[in-house]
Amino acid sequence: MDLYRLRELLRPRIVGLKDAGTHETLPAICNSLGLPFPGSEGSKSVKMSASFDALSDADLPRIAERFLENHPPAASVRNEIQDVLWADAAIDISKKNRRDVARALASEDIYLDARRFDDLLERLWVLDDNLFASLLWGVDNSLRAQIRQHVHLNPGDWSVEELFDNLGVFDASNRRFVLFIEGLSSSAVLPDETAQRRFVQIVNVPLSACGVELRETDVEDGYPVFHAVSTREASMGRPKNLIFASSVKPDLRFRDAVNNDIEIVTNADKVLVYDRPIGVEGLRWRDLQLWWSETKGIENNNEAKKTLYRRLMESLPENSPPQAALFDGFYRSFGGVVPFLPALMPEVWLYWDPKTVRERGPHALQRFRMDFLLLLPNGIRVVIEVDGKHHYAGDDGRADVERYAAMASGDRELKLAGYHVFRFGAAELQRAASFDLVKDFFRALFKRFGVDDRAHR
Repeated sequence: MDLYRLRELLRPRIVGLKDAGTHETLPAICNSLGLPFPGSEGSKSVKMSASFDALSDADLPRIAERFLENHPPAASVRNEIQDVLWADAAIDISKKNRRDVARALASEDIYLDARRFDDLLERLWVLDDNLFASLLWGVDNSLRAQIRQHVHLNPGDWSVEELFDNLGVFDASNRRFVLFIEGLSSSAVLPDETAQRRFVQIVNVPLSACGVELRETDVEDGYPVFHAVSTREASMGRPKNLIFASSVKPDLRFRDAVNNDIEIVTNADKVLVYDRPIGVEGLRWRDLQLWWSETKGIENNNEAKKTLYRRLMESLPENSPPQAALFDGFYRSFGGVVPFLPALMPEVWLYWDPKTVRERGPHALQRFRMDFLLLLPNGIRVVIEVDGKHHYAGDDGRADVERYAAMASGDRELKLAGYHVFRFGAAELQRAASFDLVKDFFRALFKRFGVDDRAHR
């Protein structure tokens, strides 16, 4: 992200907020954006300048998002700021692939609700670029007027490809293009499930050429919700039940196999089951904490946070201080940003087999539990393992090639199923510099998968 450019774009707009209030109300304006206190000396311009200049680079993205939300600027400025914020988008779709999408839609009705289609265009594109000329000559030559003329009043004047070209779709940032395609697939623009699914089926053919697809991730008001995901990175399935924080093998049964409803038969206090829908944003700490507080009837947010953290920490094996070091290091590394980040869940069951290895035989499932799991945005699943001696040595402490082979086999299965597997050696997490190691790893991981680990919202 180009923080210099972001600061350059924001500064005159933030300072310009001086005209939105008096000397007495400037502190409230700054507070609403998360800006430092403006001080009490100087003109309103001096105060706002001082407040903005005291802002750290790490806080810039958060302030930019709040500014766009609370004080929407002209569409052209909005798009400039957004494109800087979205520069690190993980999904990359080339101009050719975008043009192929437009051509694939040539004979399709890309909207059924014209008003909401126009709302989508207003949110993402600059439609009033000729506004000054329109006011000067009394003729509306804006893109908005042209769309009304050539798309709504005279359908067929513009092909889908011409519409995309005039909007700037082919040259837009990756994130803007993704939001546009997701918006076109939505029930707001296509309030008919059959039409939604046909649209998705058509555009997924050209999108597949760049390893992207629109995938159903949720249901809203009875309509499917689609989001773009990388087929090269994401798992194909949707999580339905997360069985985690389990210090013992769960004793469970299906209460309703059709609906995938699970019941913990014994030791329910030793197993957690997260059974809520997990959308395109993945599973964040704030989602997990909300589930915990509602499940346990805890109304105080701080109490819910502390008790959940304690419960997760208690599920870690007593004989594995390295796992505790990684878990604690993750949450200490990000502090106040943690609620917006993917939750690091310990002791997650991947497979469940009611029979023991002795009962099942030598071909029983090898990898049945993961040390840690992260469910990132866009269907990306990350497994983190902490390898102690038992991963590669027998009970006598000597290297065990069969044990290592079983671990390698389990890794292959996970990767082929769409999981990303990262391993730490236990010795790494017992060194003096382990905290920095954990922090640097997760920052690199989040950057790799386009997760914003800065404070925001």
